[in-house]
Amino acid sequence: MRIRVDPDKCTGHARCYGLAPELFDVDDYGLSSVVGGGAVPVELEDKARLAIANCPEYAIEELPD
Repeated sequence: MRIRVDPDKCTGHARCYGLAPELFDVDDYGLSSVVGGGAVPVELEDKARLAIANCPEYAIEELPD
């Protein structure tokens, strides 16, 4: 699984970071980015999907393999 954050949609709620800090980083404004190039280890896929579902701006997407 791979994910990305659309920087044009992210408004800095940082819910993704709160739910999965292993997968996301936030800047001083709360704007998110993925860590590790967006590759999600198998054991963190549930957390990634939870972050996707909880993003109020729909800024996180799962990329095709």
